Order: sequence, then structure tokens, then C-alpha cells
Amino acid sequence: MVDPRFPKQPHSLTLPPRVLGVRRRMPHLILGPLLVVAVAGGCAHAPVPAVTEVQLHEPLPGLYTSGQPAPGDWRVLKARGVRTVVDLRLPGELKGRDEAAEVRAAGLRYVNIPVEGGKGLTEANARALHAVLAPAHGGVLVHCSSGNRAGALLALEQERFDALPPARALQLGEQAGVTGLRGTLRGVLGLDAPEAK
Repeated sequence: MVDPRFPKQPHSLTLPPRVLGVRRRMPHLILGPLLVVAVAGGCAHAPVPAVTEVQLHEPLPGLYTSGQPAPGDWRVLKARGVRTVVDLRLPGELKGRDEAAEVRAAGLRYVNIPVEGGKGLTEANARALHAVLAPAHGGVLVHCSSGNRAGALLALEQERFDALPPARALQLGEQAGVTGLRGTLRGVLGLDAPEAK
């Protein structure tokens, strides 16, 4: 029996009103539950702040350097793609905090390479940093108390193990935060050596 409200049209499919009603409501039946799940899932977690308290440098893509991060910075860094934190401070330099525990609690890997000022700009420390950074140099934060040692050791690592020319390594170190160790770094990179004649 043909329903007069739905005249048959050439090459069209005639559907009973019951099916048409379900068909009209179909997007609501599907999108409604999806919207509920999306909103509920978004509300289940506190938002991750967009910025850190510490100033970050990104001298290479995905490789960050900085001074001492605040306890709340680890979640922000993880959201930016950091998976490993390399701490260049000496034992006892950060009093009243257990950075290794903070970093691990945030789900990140913690590595300590103690660098004692200019005396710590050694090939052994640069090799240790290179081992952590290899092969991609991404997803890593290298920090000390101010960013000075972080920039200097990264420059030395780049010059010794990634074949960056000394002048370019110094420039990268400056972009990464080296300040007070600039003169020492120039010497270690051989930039202050007398030119051969």
C-alpha cells in the first residue's frame, strides 16, 4: 500500500514514515553521546598551563635549555613534548627540593650530569650529554641554575660530536643561554687560540 503523503517519484526510494523519522533523528542519536563523552573527558583533567615560570630557549627543534624550572613546570614541559630532563647542577645546589622525584612523578626521565662551572666544560661531560641527546636531540630539556652551563655544554657537545664549526657552536651556545661562561667556552672551542701562519 502506498502512502499518499509520499508520492512515488521516478528513481527514488520511498521509505515509510517510521524510517524517515529515525533517519532525521540519526545525527542526534550519534552526535549527542559523542558530545557528552568529549565534554566529560575534557573536564576530567585540569588544564595544563601554556607557559613555564622559567624562561625556555629552543636552540634546536624540540631541544630546550633553561635555568632552574619551578616545581609546576614539569607538566608544561611534558605537554611541549619533553620526555627527558638533564640537570647539570651539582649535588646540593638545589636545597629543599628533590628534583629527580618531581621529574619522575611527572612521568619524565631524569639524568644528572654535574658540571662545575668552567671546569666542567669537558669532553667527558659533552660525551655524556651527547649520549642522552642522541640520536634526534629532541624531547629534551637541559638545565642548570641559570642556563649558563646548559648553553655552554650544549655548544661543546655540538662542536665535538655533531661537527658544528666552533664559531657556529658558540653562537648556538649563546642562543641556548650561555653568558658568564662565554670566554671559557671560546677557549674550549679553540676560538681564542692564536691563528696558525
